[in-house]
Amino acid sequence: MSLNSISKKAKIGNNVTVGDFTVIKDDVEIGNNVEIGANVIIDDGARISDNVKLHHGAVVSTIPQDLKFGGEITTLEIGENTVIREYATLNRGTTASGKTVVGKNCLLMAYAHVAHDCRVGDNVIIANCGTLGGHVEIDDWAIVGGLVAVHQFVKVGEHSILAGFTKAVKDIPPYIMAGDNPMKYEGLNIVGLKRRGFTAKQIDGIKEFYQMLYKSGLNVSDAVKKIKVELPQTETGNKILDFISRSTRGILTDK
Repeated sequence: MSLNSISKKAKIGNNVTVGDFTVIKDDVEIGNNVEIGANVIIDDGARISDNVKLHHGAVVSTIPQDLKFGGEITTLEIGENTVIREYATLNRGTTASGKTVVGKNCLLMAYAHVAHDCRVGDNVIIANCGTLGGHVEIDDWAIVGGLVAVHQFVKVGEHSILAGFTKAVKDIPPYIMAGDNPMKYEGLNIVGLKRRGFTAKQIDGIKEFYQMLYKSGLNVSDAVKKIKVELPQTETGNKILDFISRSTRGILTDK
């Protein structure tokens, strides 16, 4: 007698292992070489790529925790090689965007939560009990520390790190370290940047950019104008400027 409840309508690839007492619903697509632990729930709308690992008790693609949700057909996408640890919960999208997305090579640790309509990039780490509200955007290589709460609609820039036991209510620009309570700019994510191959020259350029942004005594708009005039144009600088231009909640301050 099977200890699982796996729909015959689900599309399941080759070499997929499934632990006991796992539920896989009808509208589910699972790639090849996927490992699924015991007591996992994979609900309608799940789109799981190759080589994903879902550990015991993970809950994937359940309906949004949003009172406006009306049962519409939406999805939750998980990219290749991503690992979802024990009891993490990932909700599918709403009509706002139609889907929640977690990218490739991510690690979502135990009890992490990704709410509806979030966009999580590639190589992202969300540590234990990290919680993303709805519509949050996490860019590539960012790290969300343990017990961090990220307010809905917040954007987190690439290669940034959010220290544990904090809450993010403002957008977090790329390449920085954010921490304290209330959360503020605490410098560059230098260790992370070095690990990912950024050169000393690139890091010095990023440091000069943020020095002018945060330490010039100017407001963000005036500091950006000064940066555009006085600092050389670089790829990293352009990414920061683009992030600031797309910010909807205002960027993190240093106070």
